[in-house]
This record gives sequence, C-alpha cells and structure tokens, in this order.
Amino acid sequence: MQKTYFPKAGEVTRQWLVVDAEGQNLGRLATRVARSLLGKDKPTFTPGAQTGDFVIIINAEKVTVTGKRLDDKFYYRHSGYPGGIKKISLREQLQKHPERVITAAVRGMLPKNRYGRALLGHLKVYAGSEHPHQAQTPVKA
Repeated sequence: MQKTYFPKAGEVTRQWLVVDAEGQNLGRLATRVARSLLGKDKPTFTPGAQTGDFVIIINAEKVTVTGKRLDDKFYYRHSGYPGGIKKISLREQLQKHPERVITAAVRGMLPKNRYGRALLGHLKVYAGSEHPHQAQTPVKA
C-alpha cells in the first residue's frame, strides 16, 4: 500500500524570488507568481501544504495589459451603506496604487480559504525597483 507524501516543516526549503514586472503582461505574471507561491513548480508539491516560495515583485507600476482593459476594467468596493459602491478603473489604480493591481490578480488565482490568505502573505509587491528584503538574499526569477 502506497502512502501519500506529506512534507514536514523542516524538510521544506523556501527561497525568496524577485520578479521584475516591467513590460510583463499582468495575467501571465500573476499566474507565474501564484504557481510559485503554491509551490507547484517543486517536486515536493502537496496540496494544502505550504511548500511554495516567497515572491517579491518590483516595478509594479510598469506592468502592461492588452486591449482596452486600462479603461474597461474596474475594481469595485462597497462601504456597506446603501449607495456606497465605489469603482476605480485599472488606469487610475495603476497610477495611484500599482501594487494593488498585481495583488488582486494573484489573489484571484489562489485558493479562496485561509490557506490562500496565508499564501498571499508571502507576496511582497513594490511599485518601484527597490525593496527592503536584501537580507533574505533573493534570487532573480
């Protein structure tokens, strides 16, 4: 009888990866990052076990999208009061808070439970080319 492999906490080796978003398509970047956060590119991948890497994304303000998406895509939020819906276009969001655009795209590709929320904590997004994680010796991905 074959048993399912479940990695122990000490067996998992996590890296810190740096991804440069400059000139990359938003969706393709988000799928690559979500895959690394989940650990699907590792031979020790186990569903529900945190085997993924930490991911640092730099130059979030220079991410690209195709078509008319800059003006046609909106991000919505609601205050909870009647008539309290707010919307902001992708173009405005990239100007004001570019890191939120990538975070939202990656969040949509992760599991919708506490495991997915924990994985989102392993994602660090920065608008510019600088990040404060030099001590973790990140590797270019």
